[in-house]
Amino acid sequence: MTSSPSGVAVVTGGSGGIGAATAMLLAERGWAVCVGYRTEAESAGNVVGACEALGQVALAVAADVTSPEAVASLFATADQIGMVRALVNSAGIVEERSRVDEMTADRLRRMFEVNVIGSFLCAGEAVRRMSSRNGGSGGAIVNVSSAASRLGSPGEYVDYAASKGAVDTMTLGLAREVAAEGIRVNAVRPGLIHTAIHARGGQPDRVERLQAAIPMQRGGRPEEVAEAIAWLCSAEASYVTGALIDVSGGR
Repeated sequence: MTSSPSGVAVVTGGSGGIGAATAMLLAERGWAVCVGYRTEAESAGNVVGACEALGQVALAVAADVTSPEAVASLFATADQIGMVRALVNSAGIVEERSRVDEMTADRLRRMFEVNVIGSFLCAGEAVRRMSSRNGGSGGAIVNVSSAASRLGSPGEYVDYAASKGAVDTMTLGLAREVAAEGIRVNAVRPGLIHTAIHARGGQPDRVERLQAAIPMQRGGRPEEVAEAIAWLCSAEASYVTGALIDVSGGR
């Protein structure tokens, strides 16, 4: 099977949640997909199987986005199935609820290493491939930020919110930096979405507990966020760059 004419989309954090939903939707829309994951090989394999069932080339690659070597290997593997034309920076972590005065330096380092440095490293690899300055033919980068970047998450995880604020700023700056080189850079900011990240942060009931504060009175689905990401990757968004799109039910 040959690679899709749409090109290859690299999706980090692709073994579950928003990343998995995005990988499968992109495959449905005609993209070959390289699914990056850290530890959940079985889940990543299931996502690859779903993409292949849609008739697309797909593969899974174990990659810690905080490691420059692992990120380089992720993209080198993606190169084997076609031209990388899209990056979705979906890898991210959250820690258990904590006040700022209770946070350790180790927690803060890990938060920013994964959510911020990881996004920069992946974006750098994507730009080196996509930029017309480097002989590339353009592409799209979509960063998965969070509504927390503008809400602050007081009493829960200000560090996570701050890391996503950095992702927002990186989106705006990089969009302007590479706009003339054929690369569009945008971000989606999900609100309260039904994914496993809440349980990993020690709050499995977080969406249900807070959904009354959402104007739409419900949590979102990963597939609803994936729709916005897939649009930003597509030719339909050809004049959109430097945008921060809230997918948050009005919150």
